[in-house]
Amino acid sequence: MDNRSFIELARNYVTLSNHHQLDLIKPLFADDATYYSEFFGEYCGSAAIHEMMLRFFSRFPDAHWDVPGYREIENNGVEFNFKMSGSDAESGEKVNRCGLERIYFTAEGLIRHIAVLKPEE
Repeated sequence: MDNRSFIELARNYVTLSNHHQLDLIKPLFADDATYYSEFFGEYCGSAAIHEMMLRFFSRFPDAHWDVPGYREIENNGVEFNFKMSGSDAESGEKVNRCGLERIYFTAEGLIRHIAVLKPEE
């Protein structure tokens, strides 16, 4: 798989996330995938990641990510800056959050690791 294909896979993941299509996101992850977020913690395994996403989209039912562009990085990875906006159903507050996300893929094109980082201050 070439790097452009990994960028397309990352773009697809963000598009599905923006449409809240968790049933289509779940099979994008390798069974032993890991997910780390400086905002929400660490999760191991596709089942744990899916459960976290269910909780996240319950809490932020209108979550949306704006991504200005994608960059290829080492180890079958793609990184991008994002601005996430939405409403927190628990507090009723509007949320606008910026960050950097890195997605690493297996050679077969499954997500093996995601790292979501807060912006550098």
